[in-house]
Amino acid sequence: MAPTLRDVADDNDIRIGAAAAADPIREDFQYRDALREYNAVTAENAMKIGPLRPDEHTYDFEDGDLIAEFAREHDMYFRGHTLVWHNQLPEWLVPFQYTDRELRRLLEDHVRTVAGRYAGDVDTWDVVNEAVADDGGLRETPWLRAFGEEYLDKAFGWAHQSAPEADLFYNDYGADGINDKSDEIYELVSGMLDRGVPIDGVGLQLHALHDPVDPDSVAENIERFKDLGLAVEITEMDVAYTAEDPPEDHLTVQADYYREIVEKANEAGCDTIVAWGVSDQHSWIPHFDDTLTEDPLLLDDSYDRKPAYDAIVDLLS
Repeated sequence: MAPTLRDVADDNDIRIGAAAAADPIREDFQYRDALREYNAVTAENAMKIGPLRPDEHTYDFEDGDLIAEFAREHDMYFRGHTLVWHNQLPEWLVPFQYTDRELRRLLEDHVRTVAGRYAGDVDTWDVVNEAVADDGGLRETPWLRAFGEEYLDKAFGWAHQSAPEADLFYNDYGADGINDKSDEIYELVSGMLDRGVPIDGVGLQLHALHDPVDPDSVAENIERFKDLGLAVEITEMDVAYTAEDPPEDHLTVQADYYREIVEKANEAGCDTIVAWGVSDQHSWIPHFDDTLTEDPLLLDDSYDRKPAYDAIVDLLS
């Protein structure tokens, strides 16, 4: 029987994971079987503030608990995603209807409650997600308005107090290789370390869309964050091409890219790579950009292994 990704990842003491949702775990045995082929899992949406908070005074942990239980039952490395973000806010949270003091209280309660709930289950938290704007500086968010720049330091501090054994990460997109945004994130996390903020790592999303970033640049970027004493994980990987003009035999090209990223990232000191979805039918890409190919992940719509899956297995074997 051919080895699974989990088999070869375990043999090499690395983690190859997938983002997962609660409903297909409940309803689809093929999804559950496919998810068990990975040794790491990220809660895709279930632990974001919107899904967790039906109203200001209520938490609904049903979906998050289910994914946590699945990870625990199958001895999987579990990433919590995400405690602080400017998107997927609940409908009741209309920031201009709250004072800054109320927003500060609300965020502190949220981080402490959720991190504390999953203390001992979540191995790594994406504490703050996508705080750096694409054109530089911190993104304008309700949290920046209410706290100023210290909201990042505060969030990491609350998370550490509530889940002291979890590793705490800053996570962002568009900063996978060496570029202006990754430079700014480097300065951001360097400053946090200088201030004694309990940050343990940086998550590079690596949504390789249209024109994938050079793997050598990814490796160089990983190395410089590692040199700060931080862990680095590739947290949300998928690979898609322009649908009207994809590379010839694009699944083979995709496989080669996945293989090279896993190889060079691991050589640079990154031991965790998470695909953003269990299979192509669960990818966010078709809902995000219909100009892209709809097969960005390691398993196809029928949960069959793709060339990219096989390429990683061959590499790690």
